Amino acid sequence: MTWLITGAGGMLGTDLTARLDGALALDRDALDLRDAEAVRATLHRTRPATVVNCAAWTAVDDAEEHEAEALAVNGTAVQTLATTCAEIGATLIQVSTDYVFDGTSPEPYAEDAPTAPVNAYGRTKLAGERAVLATGRGYVVRTEWLYGAHGPNFVATMIRLEAERDTIAVVDDQHGQPTWTGDLADRIIALAASDAPPGVYHGTSAGRTTWYGLAREVFTLLGADPDRVAPTTTAAFPRPAARPANSVLAHDRWSEAGLPPMPPWQEALRKGWPTLL
Repeated sequence: MTWLITGAGGMLGTDLTARLDGALALDRDALDLRDAEAVRATLHRTRPATVVNCAAWTAVDDAEEHEAEALAVNGTAVQTLATTCAEIGATLIQVSTDYVFDGTSPEPYAEDAPTAPVNAYGRTKLAGERAVLATGRGYVVRTEWLYGAHGPNFVATMIRLEAERDTIAVVDDQHGQPTWTGDLADRIIALAASDAPPGVYHGTSAGRTTWYGLAREVFTLLGADPDRVAPTTTAAFPRPAARPANSVLAHDRWSEAGLPPMPPWQEALRKGWPTLL
């Protein structure tokens, strides 16, 4: 199996590249997905068996004022990838997001739950999902609350703030699933090697918590007093883009495909901890 990874310079792309000897790893400088001709030429020349698209416009708040630019990366470019992969017989794995949901459900969102994004970022990522699914042959892997060793993320910020501040206030009314990029990389590789049918899969750790709960766990692992973390509300930190209150995702399609779900988020955090310090 030959692999091509776009957005290879980010957290997930770096972890994938480290696990795949010989993968063609292309960062934004090597392949700008907005250049449709370059994308088509690269895929037709290299003819990979599997393409993993880790590239995305991820500046959620900036997307509110620059939705067209975000759509060019998260939607239009993905359509080019999807159609070109179909032309050469490659499997495309598109990394997507919990932000395609509105966050109002009290229950975890199933893979086939109705989508209803509440911000521009979610709308543009949903456009990318639809482009992949329209080919009838690709995978969409929704994930959320990513952290890892190779980029800015919430866990890294909490590690830094523990050393800088006596106390911090962290939002306690947004629920989700912290997901280590190392686990997600392993799951993407397993998905590509399986006979799983094409469609949507939820690539998040099991369980649920809030940003406040995650921050307390980080302080605990640092040997610091978790009570130095105080709970607060989303309203206390107004942002341009609305955030879904419930981003917890269900994982039924993994077992249907004969693949185990990802481990609980606390276990994953401890597993990845040595790489985060």
